Amino acid sequence: MAAYLTVDDVTQCFPLADGGRYVALRDIDLEVREGEFVSLIGHSGCGKSTLLNLMAGLTQASSGGILVDGRQVTEPGPDRMVVFQNYSLLPWQTVRQNISLAVNRVWGQRSASERRQAVDQSLAMVGLSQAADRFPSELSGGMKQRVAIARALSIRPRLLLLDEPFGALDALTRGNLQQQLMQICQEAGVTAVMVTHDVDEALLLSDRVVMMTNGPEAGIGQILSVPFARPRQRLEVMEHPDYYRLRQELIGFLQQQRRLRQRRSQAAVSVGAAVAAGEGAAAAAAVPIPTPAAPSQVRPALVRIGFLPGLDAAPLAMALDRGLFDTAAIEVVPVPFARWDRLEQSLVAGDLQAAFLPATTPLQRSLGLGGRQPWTAITPLTISRNGNAVCLSRQLHERGIRDRDSLASWLREEDRCLTLGVPQHFGIAELLLRHWLAAADIDLSRRIRFEEMSPLVMPGALRTERIDGFIAGRYRVAEAVENRVGVVLASDVDIWDGHPEKVLCCGEDWADAQPEALEVFSAGLLRASLLCDDGGQREALVRVLSQSQWLGSSARYALSRRFHDGSTAAGANGSANQLSLTRFHADRANVPNPADGCWLLSQFCRWQQCAFPLNRVEILSRLYRQDLCNRAMERAGLAILRPDRHPFLLADGLAFDQDEPLAYLADLGLPRPAQATLPLPEDSSPLPLPHSQR
Repeated sequence: MAAYLTVDDVTQCFPLADGGRYVALRDIDLEVREGEFVSLIGHSGCGKSTLLNLMAGLTQASSGGILVDGRQVTEPGPDRMVVFQNYSLLPWQTVRQNISLAVNRVWGQRSASERRQAVDQSLAMVGLSQAADRFPSELSGGMKQRVAIARALSIRPRLLLLDEPFGALDALTRGNLQQQLMQICQEAGVTAVMVTHDVDEALLLSDRVVMMTNGPEAGIGQILSVPFARPRQRLEVMEHPDYYRLRQELIGFLQQQRRLRQRRSQAAVSVGAAVAAGEGAAAAAAVPIPTPAAPSQVRPALVRIGFLPGLDAAPLAMALDRGLFDTAAIEVVPVPFARWDRLEQSLVAGDLQAAFLPATTPLQRSLGLGGRQPWTAITPLTISRNGNAVCLSRQLHERGIRDRDSLASWLREEDRCLTLGVPQHFGIAELLLRHWLAAADIDLSRRIRFEEMSPLVMPGALRTERIDGFIAGRYRVAEAVENRVGVVLASDVDIWDGHPEKVLCCGEDWADAQPEALEVFSAGLLRASLLCDDGGQREALVRVLSQSQWLGSSARYALSRRFHDGSTAAGANGSANQLSLTRFHADRANVPNPADGCWLLSQFCRWQQCAFPLNRVEILSRLYRQDLCNRAMERAGLAILRPDRHPFLLADGLAFDQDEPLAYLADLGLPRPAQATLPLPEDSSPLPLPHSQR
């Protein structure tokens, strides 16, 4: 069904007295179907009323737009009526006269009898016919609110906007009015959007509840579908088997947002205290204070960045080659590693300030999965999307294995078990491979053995028959194909097109202590990412990556083949050997998207790495730092891009919706997973030492 109300990429800013601006809402996308009742819920200051005013046309968005029935909202209109918390009745007018104000203004061309009939019908609808000639001072609070609702409905609006309409009423009156409102909206077919702080009210009235994140720059954190049939009765709703689960979901979200707000506030206070006490130049850099020292005496912040040689290092290589980092602000030192576990250990130990890591690692490290010590990681940027391929030995290819189905048949018929190399146990590459194989009903426990090894040695391991295949970055696959020891069985585009591959990762404490350094570094990477996606820069990219500090001169031929035609010849099956290019910036590639992390959490749960977290919003909000990405994009001179909230398809043909992860797991045929609140570490590391003390 087409949306009746569409909020399209809306951002709302307000000017400040000092010349700055306050961003109340950032990148709001929402669609409301005709006849739907949607509630907005969140802590004070999250922009709920601001968004409602934009829908009403009382204010205009700083960017983006709002459509009602396909027409842009530019001013208030009779198709939209607002019910405020404070009733907004004229005290010198009777109930009938207050309602007549709206009817006469909108329906002035109609006859007096028609207008009087509309007023009478509205009064009857809210049960106030006997009070038509009373003044507001003679009415109770509940009766005043019913007058406000009657006035709003008297001109038959198609969209009803309610701003905490029952917040000032006692519980009994509120309950009665809630029941009346449900009945009125259903009978009149009105589309409604309501702001509320009451989770029980939201569940009783709504078809969906939109949960807003903390301001400033508030956004949509989660959307909860309410499955209760209509018409509804309060007792029946409360006896529904899903009621308390949904209620806990709403309360849990609000509690997570409160903890996030407290944590951000405490971090700001801690850094400010460190500056006041003179505890380190790194902390002082986070909150600059006037100093008589000349600029030449201020040393740039050190950013030691760890990486594994591969195509994903291209933005770093190009940024250094083109001088895209502000050397007055930061000194960037690339540090290569041969194994992911050693790189990760160095980052946690503080030997590195940041690293390019597989997309799964920050979550695994923050949650302490796989025997890791919990450490608070954050992801301000996604470095690359796609980039993996599944490589199979040429011997198996010659036995007729051309795709996943033929592989599944061969495993069953031959009663064989394959050994497949993976860069990390339960890393992004292995999760993609597991998902792809399981979608063909391959019994992973009997038919597949995953062996963890460095991607650098995978082509050699395939040559010596230590493994039967592997999944890794496409450069390593291209190397195996060029040496005629392997063939491409599948690309990750066949599994999840647009999946996060490598991310920029650092400790939360370092990001809090050195926000300027992180912003400058991220901005340089963003500028370089544009170049890496530019087809006219392919020769330059090959030249840079062929240097000894990156992939080495021996990589030039494979890189040239890789970038010039986007494929690697590997035998008869040309279509299966296409190696599409890694995405560095296009299609919002750099945006850290909580939807990505939600799918990863579902897979950790699927493969028994952890219970599904009840506090997933808190976990993902703390990890995926869209605010830091926005600042880096502004510094780089790029348009701020928002994460995509739409469901996405994977290899099994099922759509993953970040608001319904448990429904996705159920669609896979899995039993309802265990759920738990997963603890997050308090502090990842002490404030870093000043550059001069390293």
